[in-house]
Amino acid sequence: MSSSTQQLSARKVPLLDLKSLHEPLREEILAEIVRVVDSQSFIMGEDVARLEKAIAAYCHVPYAIACASGTDALYLALLALGIQHGDRVLTTPFTFFATAGAIVRAGAIPVFADIDPITFNLAPESVRERLRHHPEVKVIIPVHLFGGSADMDPLLEMARERGLAVIEDAAQAIGAEYKGRRVMTMGDVGCLSFFPSKNLGAFGDAGMVTALNDDLAGRLAALRVHGSLKKYYHEWVGINSRMDSLQAAVLRVKFKYLDAETGGRQKNAARYCDLLQGAPVNPPVIPAYQSRHVYNQFVIRCPRRDELKAYLAQNGISTEVYYPLSLSLQKCFAGLGYREGDFPESERASREVLALPVHSALPPADQEYVAGCIQRFYA
Repeated sequence: MSSSTQQLSARKVPLLDLKSLHEPLREEILAEIVRVVDSQSFIMGEDVARLEKAIAAYCHVPYAIACASGTDALYLALLALGIQHGDRVLTTPFTFFATAGAIVRAGAIPVFADIDPITFNLAPESVRERLRHHPEVKVIIPVHLFGGSADMDPLLEMARERGLAVIEDAAQAIGAEYKGRRVMTMGDVGCLSFFPSKNLGAFGDAGMVTALNDDLAGRLAALRVHGSLKKYYHEWVGINSRMDSLQAAVLRVKFKYLDAETGGRQKNAARYCDLLQGAPVNPPVIPAYQSRHVYNQFVIRCPRRDELKAYLAQNGISTEVYYPLSLSLQKCFAGLGYREGDFPESERASREVLALPVHSALPPADQEYVAGCIQRFYA
């Protein structure tokens, strides 16, 4: 290895640099943590209520109900809609495990439909075909993957025709828009995750579920506290999914900078598209209906993906594969009877996708270095 190669390999570009993102907010966040500690109010309380109000306004919905994680948000949504043992729920096989995991956790059976190869989101034509074969489906869960909305109008039309509920999984897409409408304003329920890697990330797990009517919102609020509307009196069997006040306080600070974080990601995404011109990779293509993409991830399609990932790692660049195996082929779902080839677009994406660093604290020089390494790999 030459000295120049050694110098290159010593450079480090993390996928997500939380330290750089949090350093400017350090004193403001610490002051809020100290305030909560001094208050001795650690669960729910005023911080959570204020965060719920802020998120509801930001997402253009009347109700937002805080919970312990994005995974719980999905589960609570299914419980609130009355999903029971043996019910069918349709979703995508190309998503984080929690989407399908929550379905099974609720006692229901996942029905998968394939994805659009451009957006990685549910393909309406595949959903239509799957509904013909599974007319017993009761809920559709479109996932707004990587920060870009699913094509909602045809999905909503199919849901209306069949009397189906719609849960929008917006865990990666706070602030994203579909034809000028915020995600989570179109389905019956919307779900958010505040996992630390998100555009708006907590200092641990936290989530939010949104609703468009007061009956559903009231049920969700009760279900997160063991199904209780009044202390020690229970209307339903719920779960313990309360948000910690400390997480709400941190999120309230970071919420003030959410649009700046998203704007930084959008600028970095545009810069990547310029820097990667001429390389045999496909950066994200944003259809017109995705009127605001928030780039929770910047995902490219690339030949020899695993070789490229290894080469970038050797040069100090951290990347990630979201996701390396279609959910239809996961061992735990073998009982559903799916086989390789059932969802070709999902399976092809799992072999070709690679996420590059895109957070707002990423220096332009690091982006140039990342893109330069990709260009050299394919030269």
